Amino acid sequence: MPESLAVLSQYLLPKRLLTRLAGKLASWRGGAVTTAAISAFARRYGVDMSEADEPDLRAYACFNDFFTRALRPGQRPLANADLVCPVDGAISEFGAIAGGQIFQAKGHHYSTLALLGGDAGLAARFENGGFATLYLSPRNYHRIHMPCAGRLSRMIHVPGSLFSVDPVMARRVPGLFARNERVVCVFESAAGPFALVLVGAAIVGSVATAWHGVVTPPRHRRKSIWQYEEASVELAQGAEMGRFLLGSTVVALFAYPALRFAPVWMPGQAVRMGEAMGSLGAA
Repeated sequence: MPESLAVLSQYLLPKRLLTRLAGKLASWRGGAVTTAAISAFARRYGVDMSEADEPDLRAYACFNDFFTRALRPGQRPLANADLVCPVDGAISEFGAIAGGQIFQAKGHHYSTLALLGGDAGLAARFENGGFATLYLSPRNYHRIHMPCAGRLSRMIHVPGSLFSVDPVMARRVPGLFARNERVVCVFESAAGPFALVLVGAAIVGSVATAWHGVVTPPRHRRKSIWQYEEASVELAQGAEMGRFLLGSTVVALFAYPALRFAPVWMPGQAVRMGEAMGSLGAA
């Protein structure tokens, strides 16, 4: 399908209805029918089940269990780095945050302020820091991990649209990641604050975090904020912090002026959780 038609369909289709239906199907326990559907999905997208803690597709009672499957111990060793990649996926873009703007794709930027749900004070903390946008495809491992150790300070659910977040949409839909529904998780670390923004998308049935459980659905029309300063939610580097039920995008923000991304990183490159992402020291 030509890109222009694909984009037009995203504007015209009832994305919320389709996502609700997908969520219901993903949680349906249909026995042999579900197993056959999961097997077809795994073949279609080339899912590598040899890495899964449970490689037998018949063991997954529903698509949700399959999408959020765990990996076998030792499959994602952590690099000796200040920051490690939080997900399996592909690098969409990465770089510096300047003038409150984040680069989305050629010809498109969006503001840190919009991404973070309009919190000017929070957005200001990331000025002159860095960002990385990481896309998780349907074939990827769908759990999200900590790039470094951190203490959770707040979580914000920002309602929005549900455009697909694949590379075509990133090139063609202005402000895509600041338009879609998202869950903003803000942490404090030894080097300063960082945020992991879990961006929802069409057909993504649910976004969950390790400390809260399922955040969405339900989908509310107003922004919701949870404060955790007194809760002492501390997570080590590499610890699981959330998961998608299918695939989507994570936008990582770092308030680290000295941040240097790994020299091998480039847009479009496949990455795996635990690989070196960046360093904070001098070159």
